[in-house]
Amino acid sequence: MPGKSQYNYFRAVRETFRYKPLIFAAVFCALMISVLWGGNIAAVVYPITEICLKKDSTFLTWLDEKIQENDEKIQEIENETAKLQNTPKANVRQMTVLKKNVQNYQFRNEWYRWARPYIEKYTPKKPFQTVVYLMVIILIGTAAKLGFMITHTFLSAVIANGAAMRIREQLYQKVLRYETDYFSKQGIGSTMTRLTNDVGVLTGGLDSIYGKIVREPFKLVVCLAVAASISWQLLLLTLVIIPLAVYAVRWLAASIKRSVRKSLEETSRLFGRIEETFRAIKIVKSFTRESFERHKFHRINYANYRRQITIVKYGALTNPMIELFGIITVCLAVVVGAYLVMGERTDIWGIAMLSEPMDVGTLILFFAMLAGAADPARRLSDIFTQFQSAAAAADRVYEIIDRKVPIGDPPKPVPMPKHSQSIRFDNVSFEYEANRPVLKNISLEIPFGECTAILGASGCGKSTLINLLSRFADVTSGAVLIDGLPVTAVKLRDLLGQIGLVTQEPILFNETVLDNIRYGRAEATKEEVVEAAKQAFAHSFIEQELAQGYETVVGPGGGNLSGGQRQRIALARAFIRNPPILLLDEATSQIDIQSERMIHQALETFKQGRTVIMVTHRLSALPLADRVILMNEGRIIASGTHAELLQTSPEYARFHG
Repeated sequence: MPGKSQYNYFRAVRETFRYKPLIFAAVFCALMISVLWGGNIAAVVYPITEICLKKDSTFLTWLDEKIQENDEKIQEIENETAKLQNTPKANVRQMTVLKKNVQNYQFRNEWYRWARPYIEKYTPKKPFQTVVYLMVIILIGTAAKLGFMITHTFLSAVIANGAAMRIREQLYQKVLRYETDYFSKQGIGSTMTRLTNDVGVLTGGLDSIYGKIVREPFKLVVCLAVAASISWQLLLLTLVIIPLAVYAVRWLAASIKRSVRKSLEETSRLFGRIEETFRAIKIVKSFTRESFERHKFHRINYANYRRQITIVKYGALTNPMIELFGIITVCLAVVVGAYLVMGERTDIWGIAMLSEPMDVGTLILFFAMLAGAADPARRLSDIFTQFQSAAAAADRVYEIIDRKVPIGDPPKPVPMPKHSQSIRFDNVSFEYEANRPVLKNISLEIPFGECTAILGASGCGKSTLINLLSRFADVTSGAVLIDGLPVTAVKLRDLLGQIGLVTQEPILFNETVLDNIRYGRAEATKEEVVEAAKQAFAHSFIEQELAQGYETVVGPGGGNLSGGQRQRIALARAFIRNPPILLLDEATSQIDIQSERMIHQALETFKQGRTVIMVTHRLSALPLADRVILMNEGRIIASGTHAELLQTSPEYARFHG
């Protein structure tokens, strides 16, 4: 919807308003560029035509000639007025026009006579020196214009990139609040595209706002203002083509906008394909599916290419179309101007165009101003596609920023004391998609200090229980309570502050070992980090096997470490938090037996005095558990100690067997 899109774009523009001093400076520079642009054109065209190309002419001789010409015209008009007054029926309207013309010539001569002493004192007395003097003025004006241009370009870039930085931070901050399954549904590539590519496109649009979109209209207005001062009637006549141009531009705008929006979606799919393939590169190689992935990438890449070509096609129409309308305008001005000058007329078909006949120099200046206005109009057409792209990008960026976060703090959160009683799932049901339940009427109470193992086949809902407890998702019905408080009644920060989580895939950041362990508690000292590492049986390998010990950078995703080393660092990260609730989601499913044994030894000590929930399918973890919960198809089908279940539950016996 165009209205919504423009609204989103101007929301982005509002982010630039915090740089008001820079905006004022940029607008001032744009204004000075415009004045110097028009002034340079006028300085080149009119003085060269009227002064430099005439033999033995200087500024002073030209001024004296103008004063004399105006005096002669005043005398002629006064003589004509006297004749009209002596006629029996004097034409009142004609008399008024003649009187006004006299006033115009007198006003000009007053200015000329006021300026004459200064021109006589400060301008050259010889024709060639006059040419040199004029060229120096033009060079100074051009240098000043370029200086303002450089400053203006820099300021507009600072404003645009500053606003884009804030928008990217808003987007990143909002995405961090999203529910965890958002990324599995939407894909990481789509979000990355909006944070990088889309914000980059939007930055270009914001840059153009304070760049060409401010500067070029000022230049256009200055040139048209000078042309209007010569003859506003003639200017209006030459601009009759503008409504048609506006209609054509609006048609192009809608076409480009649609194409850009689809192009950004194609780019998002392209990023998603790249991200998914590289994450699964071992699988791709092990099944020799490089050719399949290459062809799949080609299809998406080709679709993106086709969309880009469509944008280029519409963009290619913009410049020629604007140039065509500009040429039509100039041709119309030449025909009408030539008719007025050659015939020494002041009207066309009885419609007044001029107050007095126009000389060749003035007509050439009029043409030059139209040409000067055409250049900024052409430059504005250059950023037309960029503006439409920025508007489409703004839609995609604010779609993420405006998306309602389904999981957040309650309006009136209640204080959450340190966990000391029990965790209870009260008749809990949950479904990720409508009518496809993952959990069905789960009721379970885990006393404080108990270590509970949850077993079951893949997809039975084990990890979902942990997600509901951590509020990575909210129940469809029922309630999850900690010490009698629903988890939805407290602040997320308070809830998660009491939970330590170790996942199946030990995610580490491309930082040092020290920073990765300290991620569990930012204010932890080096001594506390070392102690947590010792508890997790990680200290020895950190000190003995890593080149820089705790200052070793682990690489992206912890890729410089083995799976067992990563998992023990992840465990130390949870330990340093000293949480009253420890959640282990398949924490030992992908590591070697020796590492698993060390982790079990660490947990045997650490679980004391806290509630531990282990989601696992490895029977080797069961000796740690005080109780075992067996799940199947979203329901609890058995509960008890390992020995009890072997005796009372055939399903558990089969699972164990």
